[in-house]
Amino acid sequence: MDKISQKDIDWLLNLKGSTTAKNSFAPPPKKRRYWLQISAALFILFGMVILPFFLLIRTSVFLNLAKGWNAWLSLGGGIFATVLLLVFYLFLFFRKYPNKKLLLKLSLSGAGILVFSFCLYGVMYLSSVNAKSEDIRNVYRSMHPVLRVAVATTTLADGDLVITDIRRAPEDYERMGLPLNERSLHYPQAETGYVHAVDLRTKNRSEIRNILLQYSLEAMGFYTLRHTGTGDHLHISFPRSN
Repeated sequence: MDKISQKDIDWLLNLKGSTTAKNSFAPPPKKRRYWLQISAALFILFGMVILPFFLLIRTSVFLNLAKGWNAWLSLGGGIFATVLLLVFYLFLFFRKYPNKKLLLKLSLSGAGILVFSFCLYGVMYLSSVNAKSEDIRNVYRSMHPVLRVAVATTTLADGDLVITDIRRAPEDYERMGLPLNERSLHYPQAETGYVHAVDLRTKNRSEIRNILLQYSLEAMGFYTLRHTGTGDHLHISFPRSN
């Protein structure tokens, strides 16, 4: 057998050392799996928290626009769908609870009170933090109920959200130096009696936040338009039927 030279031995030792060093920087497979599982669990949890709010608004908008339900019936349909989702969550978390009838009763009553209370808050109250002026708060209830709940939902994720305009009259356009818009959704609409549009402040805010705000409201079913006619703001409204 040929003798192994010292040079070959040194080469083998260097190869082993470099392989060991390379592997030492790689996280152990079990640790990688652990962090992947944690990340997936957090993602699922985040989705489960967001989904009820999304379902509430998206269902209400769908019933109002596609099915022709009035404002309050549409919101009621959204509430019903959200309550069913929350009941499903509770049955999923407490699936080993033996008394299913009691669990169903408690789930329905608890979820119903929770969702109804949130919607009641949304349609009745607007914080001064989220209004440009006291005049905005005074006309808040003239806005479509589903749009009010959508704004209230959005303020949960963006507490600094500011409404800059809701209801307008034709003379307001002249005062703002804008051409008269006879079809403005900022007017109370004949078919519902409610204003179907709201303007949200985008000036002096992070552009990422503005983009997330716009696409989130579009995902809920609303029409959005970013423009600077009377200052940089985001116009939110119900899509026109024609």
